[in-house]
Amino acid sequence: MAAKSTANDITDEELEPLADETARQAQKVVAAHAEDADECRMLLSMLGIAPA
Repeated sequence: MAAKSTANDITDEELEPLADETARQAQKVVAAHAEDADECRMLLSMLGIAPA
């Protein structure tokens, strides 16, 4: 089922980049819950928080 668009939707231009510390914390959570390294890399990439 497709998501409905509303007046409250956020555009890409309205998104702000994560602070470095927030990104590191999110990376740790993803790494702790990933099944393996490949899944971890995929999830970090999908979330836009893959290490540089």
